[in-house]
Amino acid sequence: MPLTFTLDPAVTPDLRDGLLDLWADVSNAGGAVGFVPPVSPEEIRPELVRQFAAMEEERSRLLVGYDEEGRVAATAFLTRNTHRLMTHWIWLYTVMVHPRHQGKGYGRDLLAAAERAARGMDGIEAIRLACRGGLGLERFYGACGYKEVGRVPGAIRVAPGDDRDDIIMLLPLG
Repeated sequence: MPLTFTLDPAVTPDLRDGLLDLWADVSNAGGAVGFVPPVSPEEIRPELVRQFAAMEEERSRLLVGYDEEGRVAATAFLTRNTHRLMTHWIWLYTVMVHPRHQGKGYGRDLLAAAERAARGMDGIEAIRLACRGGLGLERFYGACGYKEVGRVPGAIRVAPGDDRDDIIMLLPLG
């Protein structure tokens, strides 16, 4: 059954807790979303609060995918650039699908929903994202239409002696 996507949902305690649980579950399953396992929802909370502040300031928008039971199953943040020369493209951050839904095509659905949302934003011509090397994520994003436009070798230190490339991907909307 496909996910139901909502852009800019009301931030409720249930949504907050669902996002924290999703982020922790994805991180603990090895997902490249800013943390390394083991991590708890409480450790993630400050980062989510920063995202909520960006939403309140209208610098970021939240896209949430809900499963058939109404649980938060996928998410991404569409974040505007604050630099005046770069306002024609957005960042896509914290792209996540719950591990229990891996292999169902929900990642592609999430990226398609993010593209639709970006196309509805005034003046946006492209989506840019960064992903961690060593996991094959660039192949997944490439299959979804994104092109690798840059790579910084060893820029992400997952652990001592485990440095990964920071891969920059771009999806032109024109």
